[in-house]
Amino acid sequence: MAKRRGLMLDGVLLLDKPEGLSSNHALQRARRTLDAAKAGHTGTLDPFATGLLVCCMGKATKLCGAMLDADKGYRATLRFGEETASGDLTGNIVARAPADFAGVTQEAVRDVLSRFQGTISQIPPMYSALKRDGKALYEYARAGVEVERAPRQVTIHRIELLACDGMSAIVDVDCSKGTYIRTLAQDIGRALGCHAHLAALRRTQVGPFSLERAIGLEALQAMRDPKLALMSLNELPAGLAPALP
Repeated sequence: MAKRRGLMLDGVLLLDKPEGLSSNHALQRARRTLDAAKAGHTGTLDPFATGLLVCCMGKATKLCGAMLDADKGYRATLRFGEETASGDLTGNIVARAPADFAGVTQEAVRDVLSRFQGTISQIPPMYSALKRDGKALYEYARAGVEVERAPRQVTIHRIELLACDGMSAIVDVDCSKGTYIRTLAQDIGRALGCHAHLAALRRTQVGPFSLERAIGLEALQAMRDPKLALMSLNELPAGLAPALP
C-alpha cells in the first residue's frame, strides 16, 4: 500500500503549543490536521512549556534553519525556595532554602534581575539536547552522570518583573538564541540566596512572529478549513519571504 503524502501546502502556521506535548508531537498533529506533505518547526519548546511554535509547511521549511538564530521572548514563572536537577518543575529537588525561608521582596528580585540584563555567561543544563562525544547531555543526566560544560555567552535584551508574591515571580524575558530560561531561573535563585526553579514557561515571540497571532491546536482541529490558518509566503514579514524561491 502506497504511503499517503498529503498536500503540497506552502506557508507558516503560528501554533500555540499546549502543555504536555513535545514540539515535534505538536507539529505532527498540526501537519496531519492541515494534511500537509512537508513540515518543520523553528525551535523546540520543552513539553511542560506552552506558547509560540512556528510551524513551517512546504517551501516555508527553508525558514527553519535561519529562524533558529532568531531572538525569542518568554513569560516565565519562577518558584523560589527549591532548585531542581532539570531547572524546572519536572526535575527532582536538589537544593532547598533554609527552613525559615519566608520569601523574597520585590525590591530584592528587581535588583537581582538587573544584574542579568545584557550579555551574560550561562552554563548549559545537563538536561539539554546539546551533545558531548556524540551523545546528548540529557542521556548522561538520566544515567546520573554529570559532565563538564563550557559556559556560553547569551544576551538578555530585556528582563522585567511583572508580579511577585514572595514565593514566586512572573518575569518577561527577551533574549538571544541559545538562552536557557531554566538556567536563568536557577541562576536568579542562587543570586537571591534562596534557590529557584522554573514553574511555568510560555514563549511569546520568535523573531518577527508573535503569540498574538497564534492558534491553539484544538481550535485548529475544530476549523472547517484549517488551511485558512496558514500565513502565506506573501504574508511573511519583510526580509523572510525574499529568501524563498
